[in-house]
Amino acid sequence: MGETREGLRKRAESDGIEFFFAMFVDMHGKPCAKLVPAASFDLLMDGGAGFAGFAAGPMGQTPADPDLIAVPDLDSYIRVPWQPGLAVLMCDIHVEGQPWNFSPRVILKRQLAALAARGMTMMAGLEAEYFLVRRTADGGIAVADELDTADSPCYDVKALSRVYPFLTTVSRYMNELGWTNYANDHEDANGQFEQNFRYADALTSADRLIFFRYMVHVLAQREGKLATFMPKPFSNLTGNGLHIHSSLWEGDRPLFADDDDARGLGLSPMAYSYIGGVLDHARAAVAITCPTVNSYKRMGVGAPNSGSTWAPAYISYGSNNRTQLLRIPEGGRVENRGCDGSANPYLAITAVLASGLDGIDRNLDPGEPNPDNLFALSQEEVAARGIRSMPPTLLHAAAELAEDPVLRAALGPGRDGGDYVDYYVSVKQDEFRAYHAEVSRWETDRYLTLF
Repeated sequence: MGETREGLRKRAESDGIEFFFAMFVDMHGKPCAKLVPAASFDLLMDGGAGFAGFAAGPMGQTPADPDLIAVPDLDSYIRVPWQPGLAVLMCDIHVEGQPWNFSPRVILKRQLAALAARGMTMMAGLEAEYFLVRRTADGGIAVADELDTADSPCYDVKALSRVYPFLTTVSRYMNELGWTNYANDHEDANGQFEQNFRYADALTSADRLIFFRYMVHVLAQREGKLATFMPKPFSNLTGNGLHIHSSLWEGDRPLFADDDDARGLGLSPMAYSYIGGVLDHARAAVAITCPTVNSYKRMGVGAPNSGSTWAPAYISYGSNNRTQLLRIPEGGRVENRGCDGSANPYLAITAVLASGLDGIDRNLDPGEPNPDNLFALSQEEVAARGIRSMPPTLLHAAAELAEDPVLRAALGPGRDGGDYVDYYVSVKQDEFRAYHAEVSRWETDRYLTLF
């Protein structure tokens, strides 16, 4: 970390960079960019790249507001491996010289700065699932690989072999960039894949997730396919998760690891308090980690069998148990499974970190880890154990978020005396209402001549 302007200039020249994408994301995590010639490097560094904010997406602006200025983060440089001469610089949005409160990357950096003031850093690893699909003649979608029809396709080597050229290209590019791709697999649904890269500091991991999704989209389109990270693109297939593995560190010392853990999970007392906070705020944070109306179609109850779900419906934690919201795959880190492929990683990590820190500050005890297969229990049995469920829709989750003071503070101010949470909730309420106003094929099939 700590790249200098001249150091970046020399690095770009060495890489043969002719153009930069000055990139940022909106609330939804949609990447936006301007293409800037390398000949204008100094102009970009001095003045940033200007955008009409109201046109870019939900960024807290009206048509009457001054430009969003994308200010490059010199440490975020990523050479685009499939496009010689192009590099990406992730940017923080400023307006009239000040960091813009509606910029997701600015929001995460502010939360990480507060963590740094405590003498700690956050490490994060992100597991992104996606489908490769094709458009059908009737305007719908189907799995791109027409032979990928097995009832239980997870890890199927034949299906993996058919997509070998695509997966290995993505893998090579990740390794060229120094991300350390360590696994690639066919996931639980037909046409679904996951490609893993090593954890890093939270901001770097969020930047890489944005670039990874962009890369997968572009490379799929070059093959005549579409990639989707949509939480539930098929009603009969498992959906796309974005699992967040997190841990706190003090310098080189991991703060979540403890070999003497009496509960046997290899976690420190601080880690348990962190877990307590994440569980306590889960019903509100899910509006950020599962931020679309489609997200709540992914959640459900029942054992996954390539047509059900791996998404946690209940707020609990356990050891190496994939039916829990929080899974402890090994000592020293916590996996949050309550995040899906539509999440904005900057906002999602902010919500998870703020929740965990509140648990640490209040010294919360999450209780004993849950050993049950929650998918095998009835909702009544789960409730009898005192385990809360996730909100059933985005509208319910947004209402929970609006009433959560910890997440309100973490996401920070908005404008005109309001908070970012109020703006976010308003956008999500409008999103739900627009969805709810649409009459679906399911409704006409069920009700058209029923009465």
